[in-house]
Amino acid sequence: MESRTFLQVLCLAIVGLGFANAEVPAVFVLGDSTADVGTNNFLPGFKARADFPPNGIDFPSSRPTGRFSNGFNSADFLAMLMGFKRSPLPFFALAGNPKLLKRPSFRGVNFASAGSGILDMTGQTALTSSLSGVKNVVPLREQIEQLSAVHDNLTAIKGSAYTEILFSRSLFFISIGSNDLLSYFYSNSSVPKQEFISALGLEYEKQIMSILELGAKKIGIISVPPVGCCPSQRAFNESGGCLEGLNDLALEFHSTINALLMKLGSEYTDLKYSLGNAYEMTINVIDNPFPFGFKEVQTACCGVKRFNGEGICDKNANLCLNRHEYLFWDLFHPTMTASKLAALTLYAGEPRFVSPINFKQLAEA
Repeated sequence: MESRTFLQVLCLAIVGLGFANAEVPAVFVLGDSTADVGTNNFLPGFKARADFPPNGIDFPSSRPTGRFSNGFNSADFLAMLMGFKRSPLPFFALAGNPKLLKRPSFRGVNFASAGSGILDMTGQTALTSSLSGVKNVVPLREQIEQLSAVHDNLTAIKGSAYTEILFSRSLFFISIGSNDLLSYFYSNSSVPKQEFISALGLEYEKQIMSILELGAKKIGIISVPPVGCCPSQRAFNESGGCLEGLNDLALEFHSTINALLMKLGSEYTDLKYSLGNAYEMTINVIDNPFPFGFKEVQTACCGVKRFNGEGICDKNANLCLNRHEYLFWDLFHPTMTASKLAALTLYAGEPRFVSPINFKQLAEA
């Protein structure tokens, strides 16, 4: 019998778990480029965009959608695992067509914005931050304001009882924090590392509480991966290895998120949550790629120069042919294959990778 990779076996197991059965009425996605499905397409002039080829080369019709991927991203695969076709539409797409909220098939909204962070200033340039109404990115706080607007509009359209039930049963998925850590790491800030991590955690806690106050009861968070191992960071490390100082920040922030979720879990007795350990998930693949079907875990599939990590993935970039064998699509982001593995692990993984319950258990809670 032909040998199967771990990913293939896990996929078969997921089918047996009821892959196509909708377990939640809707999915609401907040975060950065790891979950963005086109938000930044609506922010003209900002460079953190992926609405051009070869991005989307493996998406249906080879269409670049704004996803920083050769195809679907983890937000899409998590939505699929919850029984939907893919991630819901970006907020700005809904804002331009409010009739979509009235549809019986309403299944959530994606607010994620590439380059954004937990802190308002993350991803904003000095020029745009000085211009009223001009945004580079939509920070998490503003994404939650958009979520609140959706809540109010649904209440006006379908009533408070409907909205309360929808929010209490839906999954709220958050993937953010990498850009905050990268900004701090390269800022040469005089603020001590532990003080920064603590402040970032307090701000994250405030924002999660805002989501809970809207009636959310099921929250799935994915922590920061080992960003020091991205091709963009290896490219400028003389040894070609991971930047361990940056990885240390990611590890410490995971511990902070874990502590704040435990605290919130004791204060909000109806809260059910899952914390995906993106650091452990990614390092596990980097250290032992072959069982997962990967052959290249350092160099990006699409990019330029060293590790293909010194420039964006565009028409002038190098492009690999065996995309399913690469962990990284571009200088920062995973390939569609890696995103699928991440979503499957979040959905049905063991406590080493997602705790205190996995996303399947969260959906059923």
